[in-house]
Formats: sequence, structure tokens, C-alpha cells
Amino acid sequence: MRRLKIPPSRVWVVVAVAAVPALLIVLQIVAFQRGFEGPLESLWHDYVGTPKSMSVPWAGLILALVGIPMQRRLVALGAAVTIDLACAGARLLAGDAPTVGNGPVLVLTALALIAWLRWSGSERRNALRAAALGALLILATKVGDVWLHITVMSSPDVLDEYVMLADHALGDPSWVMGRVIDTLGPVVYAVLHWVYIELPVAAIVVAVWQLRRVVDSGRWPSHYLVRTFLVLGLVGPVVYVLFPVVGPMFAFGADGNGLQVGNYWPGVLPPIDRNPAPLPFDAATPRNCMPSMHTAWALSVFLHTRRDVDGSPAPRWLRWGGTFWLLATLAATLGFGYHYGVDLVAGAVLCMTVESALREPERGWGWFRIRLVALGTAVLVVLLLSYRYLAVSMAEYAVPAGTIVLALLAGVAAAFHATWFAGQREQVVVVREVEPVER
Repeated sequence: MRRLKIPPSRVWVVVAVAAVPALLIVLQIVAFQRGFEGPLESLWHDYVGTPKSMSVPWAGLILALVGIPMQRRLVALGAAVTIDLACAGARLLAGDAPTVGNGPVLVLTALALIAWLRWSGSERRNALRAAALGALLILATKVGDVWLHITVMSSPDVLDEYVMLADHALGDPSWVMGRVIDTLGPVVYAVLHWVYIELPVAAIVVAVWQLRRVVDSGRWPSHYLVRTFLVLGLVGPVVYVLFPVVGPMFAFGADGNGLQVGNYWPGVLPPIDRNPAPLPFDAATPRNCMPSMHTAWALSVFLHTRRDVDGSPAPRWLRWGGTFWLLATLAATLGFGYHYGVDLVAGAVLCMTVESALREPERGWGWFRIRLVALGTAVLVVLLLSYRYLAVSMAEYAVPAGTIVLALLAGVAAAFHATWFAGQREQVVVVREVEPVER
């Protein structure tokens, strides 16, 4: 009796198709019981109500368009723009804000249905795979919104007093950048704020550039930015519930709604408290600081703008764009009081660890990959334990503690560079063909 061999890629597709709806239903039930908007309710508003985000639906559609030819892209874009203009006009006439976002969600859904029911071969596969990526991007934001509520439900107390002490080892960079941004004025603030909230825009630009040859070649690269983004979104927020932190502008600033330690940020450094304790906090502020996921995502954008998916150097405009986005994101996370410096270190280590697990899958899981992932995981655990249990010592011995923290980060970065960038193979890395191209 011949055994049926199922490709691993199809197994993962079946698992995802079964798991994603189940996850959305469970989260919707939790949201309904707790009285906040769940993912299915938010998704329904994207179709027939007021979308929660204007940029994310469009980012999802643009990502989906990489899987179809140019003529169909223009038709899809025209349809999405027309629907959005009609919906925005109706809201304006009703006295509401002219929010957009319905059009891309409706067109993305129609694109997936048409590809599934009417197209065939590589044309169908490319369209469905790209549409799935676009849909996952949108759904990931819905799940993320609910997860922020879950961090509040699971952690009534926060550990900001410990993290602030540990941050003394790095020179209290949030306080420094907060004062710098205040000095630079509203224009710099506006630019950094836009960069911070529109991180998906940078990710889509890079992803579209990486996937630009999919339709013509019929081949998908073995690794690209969207994969890293999605895996980071799954792994990173788990730490939120293990290490709940709200950030200096809340725990030590005027936005703490009366629960803050004091109104210190960004003008005055708090005194060293040698008896830190968990701080009871409100039921509204997400505990989403440790690690800094904005840092992790911005660093992944930077890494994916260094080279093309075939190993060749990326164009100069993309390299400079990735560098600007990373630096501006780091400045915003610190200067707006959203994160401590040690959050950024943890986020960077997490990014390089996840990226090492995913990059160049055609090389397999040799010792070169296992040791790098193990190193990143171990360093992240050591950092988190140090922030929690050695915070007072880190504040009292700031110079050696800060040197060790930065040395650990530099060690992971050096190992990452040596493995994936130094001595880059001269030959172009051959991209993986998912299935033979039908002619």
C-alpha cells in the first residue's frame, strides 16, 4: 500500500486555516465577556462600518497585489479607491469623519474569492498566497489589539520601578531623548510620530520590493520581511504578560492618571529606590513595553534593506530608507516616553534571534543556526532576569552593568553579522520555487 506524501507547506496551510478562525473566535468571546472590541467585531467594522485603522487595510491590499499582474492590480486599486471615496463621502454627509479603509478590505476579499473560484495553476497560487499574506497582516493587528487588553487583565501590577533602575545602567536614555525632542520642537515631533505609528508602511514598501518578481518568475523567495514580522508578532507579545511594563511617561510621568510614582519624566530623574516593588496600575494602559516590539520590527526592516532576496546589494534608496526608519523609530520610542533603553536592547536581541531562525531556510538547521538562536534566547533570558532581580545592583554599579548589557547586545550582533553578512557568498542565493511553474 503506497503511503500518501503531503508536502510540509500544505500541512502548515491546513494548520493555519484551522487555527486562525479558532483563535479569532476565542479572542472574540474573551472580548465580549470583558466589554471591549474583539477581532471579529473589528473586522466587521472594516467591511461595513468605520475601520479602526486607515493604513493597515491599504497595506494589506498592496501586499496582496504583488501576486497578480499589473493590469489586474490597476483594476483592484481603482475599485478600492472608488469604494473608499464613496464610503468616506457617505460618512462626511452624515457628519462623521471621512475615514477610509473599507475599500481595500472588500477588494482583498473579492480578489481571494475570484482567484480561488476562477483562476488556476501558478496564477491562482500566486494570487492566493499574496492575498493570504495581506489578510494575515490585517488579522494580526486585530489580534494584537485584543492582546493589549489581555496584558492589562493578566497583570494588574507593573514592574516599571525595576526597569527604571536597570535603565540607570544605560544612562536613562528615555529622559535624555525626551528633553532633546522637546528642544527640537513640533516639526521633529511630528515626523517622529508619523514614523512611529506608520511602521507598517515601511514594512510594506520593503516587502513589495522583495516580492516584485513573483508574478513574472512564478517563484517566491525563501525568506522575506513579512515572515519575520508575523513571527515577531507571535513571539514578542508573550513576554508582555511575563514582564508587564507600561513605560516612563505613564509610570513616572503626568500620564499615569494618579497612579504614577511621581511626575518625573522627562525633566527630572527619579531617585534610586533600593526597595523597588510591583506598582499597581490602571485597567486601561497596555503592559506592552518589554521588549520593545517597535525596535524589533524596525530592526527587521533595517536588516531586510541591506540585501535583495537573491543576495545582491539592495539599492541605495532602500538602504538609506531602512536606516532612517530604524533611527527615527529608536528616537521616537525613547523620546516619547513609551520605552526604557533596556526595552530596546531586549527588542533588538529578540529580532536577531527570530531572524536567525528564519533566514536562509535552504541552508537547514545546522550548528551555525542552532548556536545563534540559542545564544540570542539565552541573552534575552539573562537580560530579563537581570532587569527583574538585579535592578538595584545595576543602578548602583551603572558603568559596569551598562557595559555588560551593551556587550551582550554587541555579542549577539557580532555573531549575527558573522553568520549572515560577513563573507557573503559571491554567488547569488537561489530562491526557492514553491511549486513548478505551469506553462
